[in-house]
Amino acid sequence: MSKLGNLGARLHRGEISYDFIGHRKLWYGISILITITAILGLAVRGLNMGIDFQGGAVFTTEKTSVSVSQAEDFAKEASGHDAVVQKLGNGTLRIQIAGMDTKQSDQIKTDLAKDFKVDPESIAADLVGPSWGDQIANKAWQGLAIFMVLVVIYLAIAFEWRMAIAALVALIHDITITVGIYALVGFEVTPGTVIGLLTILGYSLYDTVVVFDSLKEQTKDITKQNRWTYSDIANRSINGTLVRSINTTVVALLPVAGLLFIGGGFLGAGTLNDISLSLFVGLAAGAYSSIFIATPLVADLKEREPAMKALKKRVLAKRSQATAEEELAEVRGDFGDEGEQEDSAHAVVGPRTQPASRGRGRGRPSGKRR
Repeated sequence: MSKLGNLGARLHRGEISYDFIGHRKLWYGISILITITAILGLAVRGLNMGIDFQGGAVFTTEKTSVSVSQAEDFAKEASGHDAVVQKLGNGTLRIQIAGMDTKQSDQIKTDLAKDFKVDPESIAADLVGPSWGDQIANKAWQGLAIFMVLVVIYLAIAFEWRMAIAALVALIHDITITVGIYALVGFEVTPGTVIGLLTILGYSLYDTVVVFDSLKEQTKDITKQNRWTYSDIANRSINGTLVRSINTTVVALLPVAGLLFIGGGFLGAGTLNDISLSLFVGLAAGAYSSIFIATPLVADLKEREPAMKALKKRVLAKRSQATAEEELAEVRGDFGDEGEQEDSAHAVVGPRTQPASRGRGRGRPSGKRR
């Protein structure tokens, strides 16, 4: 068995573990710090909304030898705005410039024709109105709201309301971080970004439900025993599914990382960035929140119940008693060893006599036998 597989088996059996629940304040602090940074980035820089959301013009050229970087410079000089340029398979260029109206697009088309040294009629221009983007945004928000409501209802029925609240907090945590990263990086927000956000919500929820299912199974009749608190069992549930969560997250991140860093970064296919960044950040944040946020939050909420408070009190009292008995046994053992040593010392005190040899001391004098 591999080292990781052996580690997973030992974690599942409870032979080794890490106290995630005991360090939950540390994880809460890290999450709050990251979330505040994301919110500040969103407030200061804002989102770079694509042409689909704020409207603009799309220009398509004929087959040309002009490079993508040159076309970006030409479009920025003609419009005064940053442009998204994509080289199509047939050698043509697709240039997107946001915030343009009909009059501006006509002038930009003329300037681009001069820079490309082609006839203006050979460049096709299409306008995208901002109203269409508003419709997409509204539908996305509606879909997100419906998704959240259904998630809360399902988890409240399948598990309990505390787990539903914890899962909802984890989902909001993932969305906030992903949107904040988009604002800080400055990548363009497109319909693909919205699709990526909705996708990561399902993945994050799946990872959380796996831990919740294990926790629900192990906490049946928990109040009938005095060995484990709810936090102890929650911590064991996280450790038991830890390697599985890591494996699924890494396997999911590898192809997304290929799209983001190789396709979008190394090969220059910038149109892949809009969906790959949301998937990459969201998958990582979802795995983090399911382990460090959702389950510790459930433990916090659950141990506010009177029954769980009483259980924790009994468990801690039993552990204190067991510790005291162990210390007392050690003390008794130490004194017992000293007593044995003293008894042994008394046993050898005094002169030691050698046993008489055979044939002597039996009334027969020593001497030559007649």
